[in-house]
Amino acid sequence: MTKGHIAATAPVRIQVEAGKSYFWCACGLSANQPFCDGSHKGSGFVPVKWTAEDSAARFFCTCKQTDGQPFCDGSHKAVAS
Repeated sequence: MTKGHIAATAPVRIQVEAGKSYFWCACGLSANQPFCDGSHKGSGFVPVKWTAEDSAARFFCTCKQTDGQPFCDGSHKAVAS
């Protein structure tokens, strides 16, 4: 699987709302990290849709190297070093 551009090297904590859908930027080009703003068009990447089951804080990946899209799996530690 092709990974996106590294947008940042730390996850972003987002308070999500139950029942709301979020579109995570997979390409790393969005100016609205960690979410999609349409910058992927023509790149072959598509955003990852995720719907919150409950209202809680979640850590979204911004390095785009995670295997647990859309969430941080610690991959940024290897990118930042």
